[in-house]
Amino acid sequence: MVHYTISEVRDAGIAEARYQVGGAREVLRTSSRLLGPFDIFLSHSFHDAELILGVRTILQRAGKRVYVDWIDDPELDRTKVSKLTASRLRERMNQCSSLIYAATKAASSSKWMPWELGYFDGRKSAESVAIMPLVAYPGENLGQEYLGLYPTLERLSGVRPSPVLTRRGTYGNMQKSLDDLINGRGGTAWRSI
Repeated sequence: MVHYTISEVRDAGIAEARYQVGGAREVLRTSSRLLGPFDIFLSHSFHDAELILGVRTILQRAGKRVYVDWIDDPELDRTKVSKLTASRLRERMNQCSSLIYAATKAASSSKWMPWELGYFDGRKSAESVAIMPLVAYPGENLGQEYLGLYPTLERLSGVRPSPVLTRRGTYGNMQKSLDDLINGRGGTAWRSI
């Protein structure tokens, strides 16, 4: 299992946008808006917009319905903290089974992401949250120690790598499936690896 790299996530987005005039941003802009419920609320920095198409593509290839605020609710203004925006995000998080936090360098300066993570953890549970580190190279540390409270979404190697959750611990590592996260299966779903 390894973290997803920025280059492989970007490549997934490029492959998705290959035949679309305007590239990744145009695919995201013209995507059909989904109505809830959703499997995943994708918490991310808007500054990582190009990477988000790749993340969304990877999760959709795994058969998941993914909510991305500026795709599914383009009228929201993420640059302004308002009661309306917060209310809509709460409503959408309540329609989602799980939250995946796209951890990047830009995420560390986001005003919304820590709020989304805290709201979701408090509303659902820590067992419904995963961190997806997007790194430039294997082993890169993105900081933000509190993210270590949650399992990481990684990929299994292979011809068609699939996303899995990994929890690293002092006494060994554990793993569960993305479906286990979405279905809220906690303690008994973890398997030693």
